[in-house]
Amino acid sequence: MSKQPATFLPVAKVLPQLGLAHLDRTFDYYVAEEQSEDAQPGTRVRVRFAGRLVDGLILGRTEAPEHVGNLRFLERVISSEVVAPIQLRQLVDALAERYAGVRSDIYRSAIPPRHKKAEETDTSTPWAELGEATEPDLSGWSTYQYGESFVDAVLARKLVRAAWQVAPGAPWAGPVAALAAKVALDGGGALIVVPDQRDVDSLEAQLKKVVGPRQISTLTSAQGPQARYSRYLSALHGQARIVVGTRSAAFAPVQDLRLLVLMDDGNDNLVDPREPYVHAREVLTTRSALEHVPLIIGGVARTAETQMLVESGWMHGLEASKGTIRERMPRIYAAGDSDIALERDPRARQARLPSAAFQAAKRALQRNRPVLFQVPRAGYIRALACGDCRTPSRCRACNGPLELPQSGDASAPTCRWCGRIDPSYRCAACGSRKLRAVVLGTDRTAEELGRAFPQVRVRNSSGEKVLAEVESQAQLVVATPGAEPVVEGGYGAAVLMDAWALLQRPDLRAAEETYSRWIAAAALVEPHERGGEVVVTADPGIAVVQFFLRWDPSGYAALELGHRREVSFPPAAHVAVVDAPRVALEDFFAHTTLPLAAELLGPVDLPSGVSLPGTWDEQQFGPAQRMLVRCAVQERNELGRALRAGVISRATRKQDLPLRVQVDPLHIG
Repeated sequence: MSKQPATFLPVAKVLPQLGLAHLDRTFDYYVAEEQSEDAQPGTRVRVRFAGRLVDGLILGRTEAPEHVGNLRFLERVISSEVVAPIQLRQLVDALAERYAGVRSDIYRSAIPPRHKKAEETDTSTPWAELGEATEPDLSGWSTYQYGESFVDAVLARKLVRAAWQVAPGAPWAGPVAALAAKVALDGGGALIVVPDQRDVDSLEAQLKKVVGPRQISTLTSAQGPQARYSRYLSALHGQARIVVGTRSAAFAPVQDLRLLVLMDDGNDNLVDPREPYVHAREVLTTRSALEHVPLIIGGVARTAETQMLVESGWMHGLEASKGTIRERMPRIYAAGDSDIALERDPRARQARLPSAAFQAAKRALQRNRPVLFQVPRAGYIRALACGDCRTPSRCRACNGPLELPQSGDASAPTCRWCGRIDPSYRCAACGSRKLRAVVLGTDRTAEELGRAFPQVRVRNSSGEKVLAEVESQAQLVVATPGAEPVVEGGYGAAVLMDAWALLQRPDLRAAEETYSRWIAAAALVEPHERGGEVVVTADPGIAVVQFFLRWDPSGYAALELGHRREVSFPPAAHVAVVDAPRVALEDFFAHTTLPLAAELLGPVDLPSGVSLPGTWDEQQFGPAQRMLVRCAVQERNELGRALRAGVISRATRKQDLPLRVQVDPLHIG
């Protein structure tokens, strides 16, 4: 029996899930009468495309086809679940234009893979019946100027947006959990996105104090396919009112959404590592604009992107008073490099600690408080540089990098390539005989601290061995940024080591990220009234250090944004980065019509440590290079459309050399 087209809206507009730019459009298919009820916009289907069966997504139904000629029928409706509601489809369209991306790539990140058993899970139980919720305590917001009125506006369903500066010593998870619970109790939905699993666990623990465990839905990459899809459906069906998750949770289809929260928007984890490299901040700001939902972007630091939103009036700052900050913050010192070599503190010199840091650590240990040492890198890094001019130390025989031996007590620099020992090293640039470690890493730092503070326990939190929390007693904790364990009551002191190694990185965001790492560590230290101290091994005359000493994240964000405006870099300008072999790069821009005001910068070699996926004949097509395309912020969608058209043109001309387009990447180089 032949299929008959549906009597009502018989044509489906199907987007094949192919991930190909030149096929990122809808194709017409007939809907059979028996499929009509299930084949709704937003459902998954199987279609025959170019002779093979592929997955697709119905984006609409119409009376008549645009295609002239015979139409195929849908092969089958995979599921009647409308996994892409209209709000999600509008969001994906906006992001594809913004990021010059392929919509099917964004849908792949937004919607978890289908799991049949998950669709059999009962999601009909109302949220209120999943557990017992208590009236949350919203007093935590009283710490902030206009905090109470902001909360009232959110609960009154007014469109308010805030750049929230978390006060020193004030945990962020409690106020967020209380506000989300209150929104849910009032019948609305709340979506909270955080950078990693540790933050999810912290927030979930706070939420469990006011709502039942089953009333909290988490969405993270650590979950299995069935759990992720079932919780996605729970939000889709209106059962999940509080959704907490990492990067991909930003797309969660929460019904009656009344609150969006994003914490620590400068964290690299919030950027999707797959094309088109969407940032969770852009997802939530776009959702706030499209769905008219209140938004909080919070953290102890503030990015230049958030500062620009504040200065434009799109959102407002939510901060504690200066008096409250001074009362809660630890005492912060800056100890420059000239303070490190100390005759009267041989153990401090051995551990490359300035006197102020050594003494602060001793005072905390005497009060039976733990001390945090933040080190930029994990592991056991043994590279050396000149102690005066910091020129990297090289072997005189083979020009390889010199390092300190990892084992034994030998202190003579040794070449990492040829193994030659150079006991009489002299800097080739300035002639100095002094040597210093570039960045020693957590393992080496732990060794040195163990010798400087004998009989004190030293613990390491970095890499795959990250400690969630440590005991509130005398001990030394060596951690990389973001891996600092929590201590009840706060650390007695913190020492931020190798500051110059962070600040001198050849990266646009080096100073901003350094400030964020410092202030995040300092926020874990007890207030100065209880003896809390923070020592940063940096020159106190540097601007970023001055703002850190004053605990002024919004002031530093304004300064950073001003610097970006001077040089016309994001977020003050819109920049796209295109990486490809030289021949492919030239071909791409020869066939791409950019906006008239767009400016090309380059080509240049790829930044150190950055590679281009794929293989090609480098002798024939040239090395991988990078071109920057810069334009005004107002033209960002126009640039996105132009780059997308260039990618489509390239595909239709069957140019198969690797090429990568990134829009406003965190790290330009």
